[in-house]
Amino acid sequence: MAACLTRRLPAVWMVLLLAPALRAAEKPAARGPQSPPATGVESEGWLRPDPAALSRWREMRFGMFIHWGPVSLTGREIGWSRGAQTPSEEYDNLYQKFNPTRFDADQWVAVAKAAGMKYIVLTTKHHDGFCLWDTRQTDFNIMHAPFGRDVTKELAEACRRGGIAFGTYHSVCDWHHPDFPLTSPGGRAKREASDIAAYRRYLRAQVTELITKYGPLLTVWFDVPQQFDRAEGSENVRLCRTLQPDILVNNRAGGGCGDYATPEQRVGGFDIERPWETCMTICRQWAWKPDDKMKTLPECLQTLIRTAGGDGNLLFNVGPMPTGEIEPRQVERLKEMGAWLSKSGASIYGTRGGPFKPARHLVSTRKDNTIYLHILAWPDEVLSLPALPARIVRGSVLTGGAARFEQTDAGIEISVPRSDRREIDTVVALQLDRPAMDIAPIAVASVGQSLAEGAKATASNVYQQSDHYAAAMAVDGDGGTRWATDAGTGPCWLEVDLGRAETFDRALIDECVDWGVRVKAFELECKVGDEWKAFYTGKRIGKQLEVRFEPVTARFVRLNITEGQGGPTISEFQLFAPAARR
Repeated sequence: MAACLTRRLPAVWMVLLLAPALRAAEKPAARGPQSPPATGVESEGWLRPDPAALSRWREMRFGMFIHWGPVSLTGREIGWSRGAQTPSEEYDNLYQKFNPTRFDADQWVAVAKAAGMKYIVLTTKHHDGFCLWDTRQTDFNIMHAPFGRDVTKELAEACRRGGIAFGTYHSVCDWHHPDFPLTSPGGRAKREASDIAAYRRYLRAQVTELITKYGPLLTVWFDVPQQFDRAEGSENVRLCRTLQPDILVNNRAGGGCGDYATPEQRVGGFDIERPWETCMTICRQWAWKPDDKMKTLPECLQTLIRTAGGDGNLLFNVGPMPTGEIEPRQVERLKEMGAWLSKSGASIYGTRGGPFKPARHLVSTRKDNTIYLHILAWPDEVLSLPALPARIVRGSVLTGGAARFEQTDAGIEISVPRSDRREIDTVVALQLDRPAMDIAPIAVASVGQSLAEGAKATASNVYQQSDHYAAAMAVDGDGGTRWATDAGTGPCWLEVDLGRAETFDRALIDECVDWGVRVKAFELECKVGDEWKAFYTGKRIGKQLEVRFEPVTARFVRLNITEGQGGPTISEFQLFAPAARR
């Protein structure tokens, strides 16, 4: 429960601790709380999260992200469309028309609970600077919109009533605030005059308000810390911990400071050491967009399953409509996820990733003496796994049916009748004779895996130099991510380093065509000495283009788009070994 997330200090100490920050928060917007001078706080305890709070958050595994505000009136992206698709002056005045009369915080919480989600994180302030709470630091807030209700307060209270933990997203940058040095579009324009010190006081005054007036909070989810280095990021974390000792802070406070990593729009890699949370949209855009393409149920569930198998949390985003309602089709998809979790949630909640590392066809989770095998595909009739340093005492099929198990010193073989296999995920539970967390991670070879998957990749151009669209996104094995180039880009290239010379005779190229086919001609090249040699030439790519050629052996391979328009974007570029080697 949200109310149980804070380990209370004695009242007198809490008063003394909060007094300076609370007094500062009452000051006018131009001069918020004076933050302590930056110090080498790594040696202090501020940067280390409360272990019990971190454990509780990990056990939840699944949360709802909400991106919402006046921008929903346009159907364009929150923050990023300011000064781009929507002129800044027009964008900044949208709030004067914002009156979401059908907003019902309890209904939002009900949707999250029906989905099996355990926490909610609300965008209290995005990069556009608009605030969804009754802040005393600026009039650019929900109380000055026709709606005139404190959305953050209503949602925080609804979460407490519903037994859902509540956290706040708060952008570190602010492209609307006159003291912030950068502005729209995309934080790339520099203001003629600014005052970063005053802005930092403003930011911390607002964070103080959120924690003291709407807490206790599960987390403060910072984002885009432009103009904030590690010292400033440390101070952001320190402020949060001062106000609430057991609060969690993500890694975007500034300079990488924070308690958990936040891979965006992709499932994070297997990591049982550093906590992490994938943030991903249920559609393509963070804010609501009419007719936005929504992920299928298999895509949604397998994202959650793969995230848990990698030992991460999933913060799954919805963008409510201008009316204040979550779009009905999104609600139905979330309910479908909840229905699956009502039957198989034991394999997700409270588990840790592994011991088998994620593969294309399989991921695993574990808790106490049990390993849960999530079989996402059956390459063969029998699932073969490496040997376990533990004895399997009993096995069962969590999703229903029966299975046959055979364990030897060489490995494990599992077979499930076709009638008992599930299209999205067949969950097999293995009970061991010892704690599953005692087993070190075990690699599993992906059957039919691309030689390029997970390889090092570089590109001639990346959209806005953003990691979200980096070359690596085209070789991550996830069709939901993509390498993208800047608008107007024509010829461009994507280079892959396989790590060593490999032999391949087939390539799969998946162009993201949501905005049209932009590749008109391309070549596949390999590096011979210091020169690039073409071994295949083609025209348009489009969706899921598979090309075959005589076997090529090389370490460096390049997709060279010789004729493109409007900024080509590639979801996947994969290479496969000849059949005899697969």
